Amino acid sequence: MIKKRDIVTSIILSIITCGIYGIFWFISITDDVRIASGDDRLSGGKCFLLTLITCGIYGFYWAYLMGKAMVQAKAKYNMPADDNAMLYVILQIFGLGIVTYCLVQSDLNRIAEIGMNKEA
Repeated sequence: MIKKRDIVTSIILSIITCGIYGIFWFISITDDVRIASGDDRLSGGKCFLLTLITCGIYGFYWAYLMGKAMVQAKAKYNMPADDNAMLYVILQIFGLGIVTYCLVQSDLNRIAEIGMNKEA
């Protein structure tokens, strides 16, 4: 089940905890995208560890993977699928990874709403 998260609260918690909540958020959205898209290559812990080991370089590839996996997830839930992979990579290059988190979380929140409507 994909958890719906408030984006503003997540940003504030990331700032207040000096990035510790940001790590949790990164891992959570990666796992949620894996569930939504069915892409088993994605694992939040593995992606975080690889990003840490490569001093952030894997983060660019992660952003690209998120964009491609979100296209799969949106198609799976019959949503208009726009490919934002390059946008996410550009945001990562300019140090705006948190914006990528927000964009992905926004799409995940919409998918979570569709999932809740299907269950009801």
